[in-house]
Amino acid sequence: MSLATNSVKELENTQTIRGALKILIDVMNGPAHERLLNLYMVVVLFHWAEHIVQAYQVFLLGWPRPDAGGIFGLILPWLLKTELLHWGYAAFMLAGLFLLAPGFAGRSRTWWLISLGVQTWHFIEHSLLQAQAILGTTWFGATVPSSLLQIWVPRVELHLFYNAAVFLPMIIAMYYHLYPPKSEAPIACTCSRRRSPHHK
Repeated sequence: MSLATNSVKELENTQTIRGALKILIDVMNGPAHERLLNLYMVVVLFHWAEHIVQAYQVFLLGWPRPDAGGIFGLILPWLLKTELLHWGYAAFMLAGLFLLAPGFAGRSRTWWLISLGVQTWHFIEHSLLQAQAILGTTWFGATVPSSLLQIWVPRVELHLFYNAAVFLPMIIAMYYHLYPPKSEAPIACTCSRRRSPHHK
């Protein structure tokens, strides 16, 4: 085969993949948006509850930090101590915020994108932790794997902050998504409690 034929096939494959991704994103932000958003929020709320329980264990019950793993950490403490679990959840959050963003408009989109921006930084921090775990080393002069801000802020408090900083704009986005201001054109999404005339 000639170089030109290979290039044409590669271009066709790229266009096929792009087309498939576009269809997937259109479905995720069209007919499946409400169901996927509900499922995503259940996972988000469960994770947030885990951090609140962990904070309760540390600050109110006085448990040593390594023993305070939330509810899930009581059942599978070894799993909770793996950086891969935390990195995987941060990746899931980032992917969900990114893939579901096209379904948001107006004020809800602004707040959703704020949440996406904060989660992007949170994911970078978890990627630094995961890299240290993979390499079997620590950075920044720490005795345990540490993210950049963890140099100054302990991990429990830092992750409470990160999760709140992602969660609060997400909740505001959800409110404006469900109840868009009257000044904004009604959206065609089935999530909205104020739908366009085409979706009654």
